[in-house]
Amino acid sequence: MASDGRGNVTVGDGGWGFFFLLAYVGAAIYFVSTSDGSFWGFILGLFQAIVWPVYLTYEVLLLLVGP
Repeated sequence: MASDGRGNVTVGDGGWGFFFLLAYVGAAIYFVSTSDGSFWGFILGLFQAIVWPVYLTYEVLLLLVGP
């Protein structure tokens, strides 16, 4: 068999992907449970779960800088 010079590539970021999946599921459960129970409240909770790090960064900056 002839070799074409390509090597094997191993991507080892599966552990981080699982961590981010768990973080998303946890955030989705939290934001959906605090919604008003309507369909659009549920959808908004899922969108908030996607961008929860923005909320976290905002709150940390408020603590550091002050109101």
